[in-house]
Amino acid sequence: MNTLASREPSKQKKTIVAALANYIDAGSIVAGSAGLSLWVDYLGLNDSQIGLLGAMSANAISAAIGALVGGYLADKVGRKKIYTTSMMAYALGTMLIIFGVNFPMLLTGYIIAGIAVGADITASWTIIAENAPKEKRARHAGMAQVAWALGAVIVMLLSVLLGGMGLLGNRIVFAHLLVISLITLILRLRLPESEAWKSRQVHQKRGMIERKTYRHLFQRKFMRSILFLMGVYLVWNLAAGVMGFFMPYIYQKVGGVSATTANLLQMGYFTFTGLAVALIFMVFADKHRRKVYAFSAFLAVVGWSLLLLPVDGIPILILFIILMGINNGSGQQANYQLWSSELFPTSLRASAQGFMFFAVRITLGIWSVFVPMLLTDFGIRAVAAILVVFVFISFLIGSLFAPNTSGKSLEEIQLELYGERQQPESSNVNF
Repeated sequence: MNTLASREPSKQKKTIVAALANYIDAGSIVAGSAGLSLWVDYLGLNDSQIGLLGAMSANAISAAIGALVGGYLADKVGRKKIYTTSMMAYALGTMLIIFGVNFPMLLTGYIIAGIAVGADITASWTIIAENAPKEKRARHAGMAQVAWALGAVIVMLLSVLLGGMGLLGNRIVFAHLLVISLITLILRLRLPESEAWKSRQVHQKRGMIERKTYRHLFQRKFMRSILFLMGVYLVWNLAAGVMGFFMPYIYQKVGGVSATTANLLQMGYFTFTGLAVALIFMVFADKHRRKVYAFSAFLAVVGWSLLLLPVDGIPILILFIILMGINNGSGQQANYQLWSSELFPTSLRASAQGFMFFAVRITLGIWSVFVPMLLTDFGIRAVAAILVVFVFISFLIGSLFAPNTSGKSLEEIQLELYGERQQPESSNVNF
């Protein structure tokens, strides 16, 4: 028994391996954005083809579909099967991009990689929550957010350093993501399935608990949690999507900086995101999550309000980057990852995350179509005013209606919310 126990990977190792999905997610989005103009020149793409690549990338429709399907399958066949199969699919998609010589190869690669990323995120976030000790669930979730920021920073840095190599440089950036995905796959194959999911399956087979299907997710008791999470995350993500994709353009307009400087400013944003996760969210959120959320969400309101001021230039942009980086790292995304895992029972946990991820990415894709037109027709301050409204709504909903889940096991949360008792979902042994 001692030998078997010694071979059991620590909870921290399980979380780190699962968190690599976030590195790949952010890296894929940034690499696709950084290399888009290079592929346009190489293949002579027209506007329709460019729009199709953007729509089917890891930041939009393909990831949304992957999350919807992957979340359902993660509940049905297991978390491990999905988050290992997704890495195999991602490797295939990335190879098509790396060796792409025509538009069909490139588009197919984008679609496969995007679907894989979406499916992987739902399974990975779920398994992180189920493996984490109840007193340190925020710390474990924070590791995934640190990985997300790290993926964005490293890919942006590689894109800058390899920029002189043209399209070959972008192929190398994707090759680095391929290597990371293969390493992740090898590590995941050695890890066990979620104990919560396995236990749930045993109890279902014995008829001790009800077998839930996807339609159960839309019962009234679960819809309350879905609507809360949409109010916190989907609304905020409309602003975050602008921050992630359009900000280099806005930096140049507001600060009058070069494209290179704009990319460096964006790297600063992701760097502050990672620092905020490590120094604020992972340190305080396990005991003071509501306060951490309210503080960071309010920073988003202040940050976007800065762009309403009749002041331009680098200083205002630097302050904006600091505030938005802290918000992104310690606020909505990190808390959303936790709440979306905590507020649903084991049999619906990944399905719920997949459905919400699908809704968020699809909505963001539609909104992104109108952002360039709004910027052109009404200007940056008008767009900032709209985004202030979005983040203020998210701030209010999260601050007023956030559930008190800190320090509680997933079993205890389910009992409080729904009066349902499940099998013990995870061990509470600290690492």
